[in-house]
Amino acid sequence: MFSFEGFVRINTFLTSVYRVAFLNLLWLVTTVGGLVVVGVGPASYALAKYLDRWLRAGETPPPARVFWKYAREQAGRSILVSWILLAAGAVIVTNVFLASTWYLQILNVGALVVLAITTAYVYPVLVATDLTTIPRQLGGALLIGFGSLHWTVLGATLVGAAWWLLWQFALPLLVLFGVGIPAFAVGLVTRAVFRGLAPDDALDEEADDAPDEEAEPAVPRTAVAR
Repeated sequence: MFSFEGFVRINTFLTSVYRVAFLNLLWLVTTVGGLVVVGVGPASYALAKYLDRWLRAGETPPPARVFWKYAREQAGRSILVSWILLAAGAVIVTNVFLASTWYLQILNVGALVVLAITTAYVYPVLVATDLTTIPRQLGGALLIGFGSLHWTVLGATLVGAAWWLLWQFALPLLVLFGVGIPAFAVGLVTRAVFRGLAPDDALDEEADDAPDEEAEPAVPRTAVAR
């Protein structure tokens, strides 16, 4: 028989799964509502910020109530970043299929991998660091991705395996968790990275001083990409 602590752990796990699914749906609604081109940036920023506060600071406010607030927080910058990434992706994918030689295709495939890593980490960088310019934020995303390459590769492998299992055996769940799973994996990686950058006990002090659940987690002040 399960002990009380066992039931608590099961309940915590199931609540986390529900929260990831709900965040995934909020991301989809925001992205589609902004016709993708306008919506994907704010939606990704809001998702990254909620996960950062959840995984680093232990804060779990009602997702729907804060998601829209986060999406509007740096809307202009997050949209501009998404446009840069979408434009770069369009150029690289076009070159993959239209390149005249095989080695140019390989180079563009490599560039696509670099772009994917940048895309995965740039919104957590926007959320949790004091880097102020888009080039530095993109550079910071690259530094985190390649500086923690072992975690990046492990996370990508686990995400790919999860996607494959859902595709084979539970396709509707792929829609429900398709974005939430990689976003959660990135959140776990950046939690370790940002805690290493932040001063000792900064998050604990922030939590003690916070007047309510809306307080911001500590922002790493050491240079990520300076």
